[in-house]
Amino acid sequence: MTDDWAERLRRKRAEKDDFFAEHQQSPIPPEDRDAFDGLDYFDPDGTYRVEATVSRHEEPDPVEMETTEGRTVRYLHLATLSFELDGEAYELAGYRQAADESRTLFVPFRDKTTGQQTYDGGRYMELEATDDLEDGEALTLDFNLAYSPFCAYSDTFDCPLPPETNWLDVAIEAGERTP
Repeated sequence: MTDDWAERLRRKRAEKDDFFAEHQQSPIPPEDRDAFDGLDYFDPDGTYRVEATVSRHEEPDPVEMETTEGRTVRYLHLATLSFELDGEAYELAGYRQAADESRTLFVPFRDKTTGQQTYDGGRYMELEATDDLEDGEALTLDFNLAYSPFCAYSDTFDCPLPPETNWLDVAIEAGERTP
């Protein structure tokens, strides 16, 4: 990890804190924004920037994800991301909603910090794929960018919950902490 990387991460976090404190679309209720002094984060840690190998699903399986409000939303399981952390092998599923034409992969997950150091509904990552994903392609999973969904800050939001396939049996001490 270079100092430049950590500094860019800190700047991105400061921008997010400003958005949460001031923007009209902030998930922080307006009456709580004056007291808001920023999100809580784990320190930047290059250990949690890992290379994942993509296994693309040519015929993506539909997956029903439960939400914090008890509804279900349908996603397509586009790819499986295989990676190692501390010498152990793990996998996460990457999703996209059918109508979403972006190249962004939605990766909701839970880990051993969930409900203790991080939001009890899990956290999210979004990965930008530059082109159509290819089998064997390498993508960087940067858990330092893991964030809590808006429903962690306000009951007015309804957020997808990570399916069991994305429950990691390891503590990911990176990204946002419990709000």
